[in-house]
Amino acid sequence: MQRRCERNRKRSKRRAIYCSVHGCYLDSVSQKHRIFADQASQLQQKGMSRRTASLLIANQTVVPIQEEWLEAFWCQECHQTNWYHVHQCSDRTYEISLAPRELWQQVTGVIDPHGNPSVGEFTRRNARQVSFHTLNDFYCVG
Repeated sequence: MQRRCERNRKRSKRRAIYCSVHGCYLDSVSQKHRIFADQASQLQQKGMSRRTASLLIANQTVVPIQEEWLEAFWCQECHQTNWYHVHQCSDRTYEISLAPRELWQQVTGVIDPHGNPSVGEFTRRNARQVSFHTLNDFYCVG
């Protein structure tokens, strides 16, 4: 009987990440997407000295930012999924905030939920449509 109790204590606990509006537990609905810095100024914002940041970027081009990532969470009360910037403060504590637009440029493997700003509305609208009727937009007068 004692073996079973010891085994249960080793089981990992849920991450304590809660909705800032409702206070309810947030369920993760995506993988962690690591954040990378490709400019010395990004590392300086994290508290690194200007000289060290410049040397790192010169040597590595891209530097992973430790203990920070983007992740999507589902809130039971809001009934919606939001992307959050997660910062792990210590072993079991996290700070979260809605992911700002600038961070999407520093993450690999995700699609910006706001869309590519260089793509026009016509292209964006047609990319979402899946039917042969989209050819009507390309009608030529001859």
